[in-house]
Amino acid sequence: MTQAFEGLPIKLLPLSDFGELPDAVEDGKTFEENAKIKAQYYMKKTNTACLADDSGLEAEALNGAPGVYSARFAGEHADDDANNKKLLDEIAKKGLASSPAAYRCVLAFADTDGTVLTAEGSCTGVIRPEARGSGGFGYDPYFYIDDNKTMAELTLAEKDAISHRGKALRKMTIQLSSYFRKKSERNS
Repeated sequence: MTQAFEGLPIKLLPLSDFGELPDAVEDGKTFEENAKIKAQYYMKKTNTACLADDSGLEAEALNGAPGVYSARFAGEHADDDANNKKLLDEIAKKGLASSPAAYRCVLAFADTDGTVLTAEGSCTGVIRPEARGSGGFGYDPYFYIDDNKTMAELTLAEKDAISHRGKALRKMTIQLSSYFRKKSERNS
C-alpha cells in the first residue's frame, strides 16, 4: 500500500503503533458508513489522520448479501470455510448453481480537521460452487472473473490491477494528492 502513496506527504503507520485500541463498532448499513465509522473512530483515538476500509461481497442471487456482513456471514466468529459454505448453500437454496457477484470496497480518510474523503472500487464476477486456487482469502476461491480464473488463482499484481481494493486505493490516492496540495496552499 505504501507504493500507492509515494510522492504524497504522508507516512503510513499501522494501528499497532498506537498500542492496544478497542475495536470500532461497525454498525453501519453500508460499506461507506462502516469505513467512515472506522476512520473517524481511529482518528479520534490516535489524534492522527486515518485511512480505513470496509469491503465485502455482494451476490446478486442473494439481493446483495452477504454485503457488510461478509466477514461474519455464517456467524460472529465464522471462518472463511463456514462463510463460503453458507454462501454456496444460500445460492443453492434459490435453485441456482452460480450467481453474478461483485466485491466492493470503500476507503475513508478522516483528517483531524474534520475532513472526510471516500473512494469506492468494485470488481465483478460470478460465484461458482467449485473452489480453485490457493491464493487470496475469504470468498476468492469461488469468485470467478472474466477470463475463467478465480481471484485465488491470480498473482498479487494481477489481483491488485482488477481488485476492488486496488481500484479504491488508486481513486483515494488521486483525492489525497489533491487534498494535500490544497491544504499546503492554504497553509503557505
